[in-house]
Amino acid sequence: MSEGGIRKLLSGIDVVPSRQLGQNFLIDDAFSKWIVDQLDPQPEDVIVEIGPGTGALSRHLIGRCRKLILIEKDQRLAEYLREEFADVTDQVEVRNEDAIEFDKRPLFVEGPIKLIGNLPYSTATPIMRNFLEQPTPVSRAVLMLQKEVAERIVAVPSTKAYGKLGLRMQSEWDVELVKTAGPELFYPRPKVDSSIIVLTPQLPGALVHFCKRKFDDVTNRGFAQRRKLLKKNLSLNSEAWNKLAAELEVSETARAEELTLEQWIEVSNELDDHPVLDLPEDSSGEIFDVVDENDEVVKQAPRAEVHEKDWRHRAVHIFVQNKAGDLYLQQRSDLKDRHAGQWDSSSAGHLDAGEDYEAAAKRELFEELMVSPKAAEGESGFCELARIEACEETGWEFVRLYSCQVVGKIRTHGREVACGAYFPLRLVREWIAKRPEDFAPGFIACFRRFDIEPSENE
Repeated sequence: MSEGGIRKLLSGIDVVPSRQLGQNFLIDDAFSKWIVDQLDPQPEDVIVEIGPGTGALSRHLIGRCRKLILIEKDQRLAEYLREEFADVTDQVEVRNEDAIEFDKRPLFVEGPIKLIGNLPYSTATPIMRNFLEQPTPVSRAVLMLQKEVAERIVAVPSTKAYGKLGLRMQSEWDVELVKTAGPELFYPRPKVDSSIIVLTPQLPGALVHFCKRKFDDVTNRGFAQRRKLLKKNLSLNSEAWNKLAAELEVSETARAEELTLEQWIEVSNELDDHPVLDLPEDSSGEIFDVVDENDEVVKQAPRAEVHEKDWRHRAVHIFVQNKAGDLYLQQRSDLKDRHAGQWDSSSAGHLDAGEDYEAAAKRELFEELMVSPKAAEGESGFCELARIEACEETGWEFVRLYSCQVVGKIRTHGREVACGAYFPLRLVREWIAKRPEDFAPGFIACFRRFDIEPSENE
């Protein structure tokens, strides 16, 4: 659509481009199609577009995917899009919402999705934070950003653009800056160039596992004052810093911008106090109680042998709920010997030899989520919900299912838990019904026994 055409269209729907909303509309049809092609739309894809405006990208997506969800903050433009695509409502859903506040959790029910958008310059970072921070259902993203922001995201060490934003994005995403566009491709013309980046998730094993919250904390402190020595920004004494610098193979006078992503992860793990770091990386030698059909101990054996021979053993699952009744789900680490990467109970694990169920529940809750059950004096804080017989679905585990609220803020480490979030119960039910393959079978067995009927406040 030409500049004259877009002017006429906007005038017809009484829209004056808003600088506050960052409204710069694409007017080059060939360039719009090229951007869409970078997303590689497939017939079964669900695609979310942020800030579709007048539909410059949307028109090239219709017919190339199963479902297209358009998130448009401007009510007048949202109404225009509904009218414009009224004949394909089975494929297109228009949502008049702010992308910063959009609840992405229902998108998990759709399976992995793709994300595209010409993001407003002033709000690009919080929009990306909402959609791309883990956990996220996004499997590929193509985003147009202010060139300066894009360069910060792909920046490498010892450059002016290198900093917290790039480290955070690169710690979870493989990011490529594929093209830069001048102001002449937009109406009204922005004062700066724009760049298109393509993001795909980091492959399992590409980086050492780490705690995302700790990583953010360490990099925030490290870059708080760029020109100060890293030792001072991290508040480390000379002995501690010199030892760490030697392990990193960097100068004792190093500054934040000199460290690579891999070195920042190493710093994060070195300064972390997460309990999972005290556990052995290889758990195959752990000793379990092997039990009979009545859950009576008959012998002890190593974890690997118990799993290999499908011997009955013991485990706990804990359902952590917040005050609203939402259930915290964790995505299992890719290091797990069973059901790696699948969604599971808030916390779960095996009983060590000689350990009782409730003690194991408390231990697992702290090791995986670094929290404790909220309890009145003299009480454990756990509510036993069910006892599940050992069967194939549970992995031949006798399971005790507990629920609780927790004290403290949940903090996970990638060695044990990839990520996690609270989900409304109605959404969990829908997700399990539509995509049971996303979940560990033991969790599904527990959730069925959880057996909470839908209520008005869900």
